[in-house]
Amino acid sequence: MKPIPPLTALRCFEAVARLGGVTQAARELHVTHSAVSQQIKVLEDSMGVALFMRAARGLRLTEEGRLYALDIRMALRDITHATRRAQARPHESELVITTLPSFAQHWLVPRLASFRDAHPYYRIRLQTSLQVEDFRQGASDIGIRMGQGHWPDVAQQKLFDDEMVVVAAPHFALAPHGRLPVTAEDVLACPLLSSPDTPWHDWCQAAQVAEPAEGAVVLSANDSNIVIGAVLQGQGVALERRSLVAYALARGELVQITDIRVPYRYPYWLVWQQREMLNASQAHFAQWIEGQVDAYLRSNGAPAVSSRAG
Repeated sequence: MKPIPPLTALRCFEAVARLGGVTQAARELHVTHSAVSQQIKVLEDSMGVALFMRAARGLRLTEEGRLYALDIRMALRDITHATRRAQARPHESELVITTLPSFAQHWLVPRLASFRDAHPYYRIRLQTSLQVEDFRQGASDIGIRMGQGHWPDVAQQKLFDDEMVVVAAPHFALAPHGRLPVTAEDVLACPLLSSPDTPWHDWCQAAQVAEPAEGAVVLSANDSNIVIGAVLQGQGVALERRSLVAYALARGELVQITDIRVPYRYPYWLVWQQREMLNASQAHFAQWIEGQVDAYLRSNGAPAVSSRAG
């Protein structure tokens, strides 16, 4: 079996094939014209295959060279991606968690101190985004997602189902009565604040009232953090996930308006790269969060749901 050609020669060949000339390749690679020409000769000699035809106007790929260039371009891209993944992979003592900003701020972060107490040797790096993390990039260890599950290339463990409740700040007053809203009709007479997938239709059906009038929603944001911040300021009432407002309700920073609650369509899931078995840090976090979920569901009177999906 012949040895793999030198990487430098392969890079020069790919650049010449892609850019159409030695001069352009030399400029991109920051080397001399003669250095590129020499590497092309080294590659052809080592392979025993003519990759270019020499002509008065320069080099032209042979059919063998054209096909080889396509394969080498993909191989170099794979090497680049593998190198970036290796550089991005966290140190063994670091646990990288990815999740939504709202869930991180209102549910996960208030509980993380207990994880650090139990596992002080891990440094936690929390990455939040409204976009779904691609675990194939290898930049994070484990994630918490909201959705229907069945994502490709990730292992999934269901954490819990959520529900929606109407909340307001204690100092919010419904004009002209100067008091907090009490009934469902009171709620719909308030300025409404809305985040993505707020199921006012479902809530109104459960309350047996008409849906909000056009223009009732005075603020809509793509991040529940913004909506909850506006509610805390007394700008209106919102239909929000209990997971995001439970702490504020317990501290008296928010109050729940009516006992009407409706299921939220997207459960929370613990996810990790499917090809990987749980390593020590992932297993420690998975065990810890299962205990936190159980305690949360018990304190909020919701049924625990835990299942695994490949």
